[in-house]
Amino acid sequence: MESLGTRQVYANPWMTVREDPIRRADGTDGIYGVVDKPDYALVIPLDGERIRLVEQFRYPLGLRRWEFPQGTAPDRADSDPLELAGRELREETGLRAGKMIELGLLDVAPGMTSQRGRVFLATQLTEGFHERELEEQDMRSAWFPRAEFEAMIAKGEITDAQSIAAYTLLLLHEHSQP
Repeated sequence: MESLGTRQVYANPWMTVREDPIRRADGTDGIYGVVDKPDYALVIPLDGERIRLVEQFRYPLGLRRWEFPQGTAPDRADSDPLELAGRELREETGLRAGKMIELGLLDVAPGMTSQRGRVFLATQLTEGFHERELEEQDMRSAWFPRAEFEAMIAKGEITDAQSIAAYTLLLLHEHSQP
């Protein structure tokens, strides 16, 4: 597939939308609509058999959703993934991690967005005060036993694809440890 150009059709501080005319291998032309967002960090705060989640209203769904702390740098900026993870953890939960391990990389929705995310496991946690952004003022944060978290996924109460995929990376990490 060959890109024949690009045209920005929309932009705000969190994302841009572009249209890219393309030529397929068979010579036919087409178009891709792409949402460009900065890469994000997702953090799994783990304290023994407890995990920390945040709940917030997700406007596109019109629902409140529990998920792992996650986010991007402001104004579409690129940021060091480890620093971003620490900042998101602190902002959304007030937790500080004594140890962070990168678990893997996730593609959000590769058919429509360029956004990717780094997943981190945060341990050796200390409590503190959250530093939420204006958009996060309705956010709540709570500890959950892992068994309850898994039951919430099974019941469809946790549907955030990034959180579910990140938990899979955590399970794979744990299974690879001696």
